[in-house]
Formats: sequence, structure tokens, C-alpha cells
Amino acid sequence: MSTLDNSLFEGLDVEVSFDAPLGPLTWYRVGGSAEALVDPHSIESLGELLRRCHASKIAVRVLGSGANLLVADEGVPGVVLRLSHPVFRQLKGLDRGDALIAVGGGYDLMRLVNETTRAGLGGLEGLAGVPASIGGAVRMNAGGAYGQISDVVASVLVMDDCGQTRRIARDDIAFGYRRSGITELVVLEVELQLEPAEAASLIERKKDVFAQKKHEQPFGAATCGCAFKNPTDDQGQPCDSAGRLIDACGLKGYRLGGAVVSDRHANFIAAESGATADDLIRLIDHVQREVVEQTGVQLVREVVIWP
Repeated sequence: MSTLDNSLFEGLDVEVSFDAPLGPLTWYRVGGSAEALVDPHSIESLGELLRRCHASKIAVRVLGSGANLLVADEGVPGVVLRLSHPVFRQLKGLDRGDALIAVGGGYDLMRLVNETTRAGLGGLEGLAGVPASIGGAVRMNAGGAYGQISDVVASVLVMDDCGQTRRIARDDIAFGYRRSGITELVVLEVELQLEPAEAASLIERKKDVFAQKKHEQPFGAATCGCAFKNPTDDQGQPCDSAGRLIDACGLKGYRLGGAVVSDRHANFIAAESGATADDLIRLIDHVQREVVEQTGVQLVREVVIWP
């Protein structure tokens, strides 16, 4: 049962669900509930809710697409935000063919990849098959061997935990491998600087990238994508493959309860029938221990675990 006072949400244009299961909203489809799952219907209501939570010291988390998230079985206290209302999923400029477009933080990245390539705007086709909301993609600088979203970010509009907003120019964002340095709680909108190109060529490139990922990765399995970041050098650039290290330690196919290291790609940890979040967390921890013991490399989780 939620211990949150209903007055927290009074007068706000929000939709609230108490003791809301979060597992079905993640790609793992396991895990506990949110004390309160909240869908704001306006930027103003979002800001006021954040101010109230800050004043009352109530924890706030933001749920994106749930692709790289694992929710503990005991669930999470406080407020979990979803930016699912159309006000947070607007796309501006694409219908006019503008190369500089603005997209809401709740917009789906894979949908945007499809739409921009069809419109003859290049820059995102290398992110084909990357599941994320735009806000989550920017916060973690989503990408891979074919590019990362920071390659096309022009600016980001953010809101902090006191409900204050500011726009951050690209040059002021500390993008790096799987990080952005953005500390504000919510990504409201992202401006992307794309490049006009032949739509047919972009679509073909997108298909090639997706086909390669489908060949290498366990599509169809319940995973969060890559469980670990690749090791980096002193300049913060990837210098080895987490999947290669896990494979070299003989961990492909290793199981704990309903969790298993993928036989297709060792950096993918899958939830099979009957799996719990605890199974997955224990397996992730086991893989980390084995890799550091056998190779001396401390793998860093890419999957986010709540709480």
C-alpha cells in the first residue's frame, strides 16, 4: 500500500496509479511495483509535482521505454514518472523537412529513426534497433558501433528536481561513452541537427544496421540489451568488448534460476519463464565477479537497477 498523501497530487493535471506493477513496462517484464506511477498531462503539472516532491523529500524516478531497466522484486518507493502524454511526445519540424528538428523526451527512438530516414534526413540510421525513449537515449548517449545519439544533438531542454527548466547547448553537454553528464531529472525536449540525404540510401543503411544487430544479438529474448558497458581506456573510449570477456570466462549459457547468459551474445542476460528480478541481479553480480577474478577487468553495469 502507498504511504503517499493524496494531497501530493491535488490540483494537478496528472494520472496516478498506486502500487502500479512496473515489470510489464520493462523489457525484462519482471520486478516489483511503483508506490505511485504518475503520468503528467502538462509541463506545468510536472514542474509543480517535482517541486512538491522535492519539498517533501519524496524520491522521484523517470521511466522511459524500460529497455535497459531492471526493477527489484520489492519494487520502488516514491513517485515514478512516465512521459507518455502527447505533450511530451511532440515532433516539430519534420513535416516541413527541416534538418533541425525538435522531439519530446518521451518520443520513441526507433519510431524516430524510421520517420527521419523516410523523410530523407540522415544521422539517426545507425541507431536502428536501439530501444529507448529520446530522453533516455540522450541521458545515456545511446548508440553502438554505427554511431551514437550525441553525434546529432544540438541542444537539450531539461527540468530539475525543483521544477526549473533550462536549455543546454551541445557544447555544454559532457557527452562520452554511454554518458551525457546531464544531472537534471527530466529531459523534456531534444533538438537534433540532421543532414538531408537520399531517403532510399538512408533506408537501406538502416536495414543493413538492423540486420547486422539481429544476426549478432538475441532478438526475441527478454533482455535489457547489453548488460555491461565495454571497458574503456584512460581517455574513456571503449578498448575491449564486455561480451568477449564474458565469453572468454566460459559464462555463455550460465544460469541462475530463470536468468541465463545468452548463447548468442554473452553481454545479453535473458529472463526465461519463471525468472525473478533477484535471479537476474544475482547473475549480473556473478558475471561481474567471475570476469574480475579471471581477467582483472571490472565490468560496469549498463543496465539500470531500481532501487
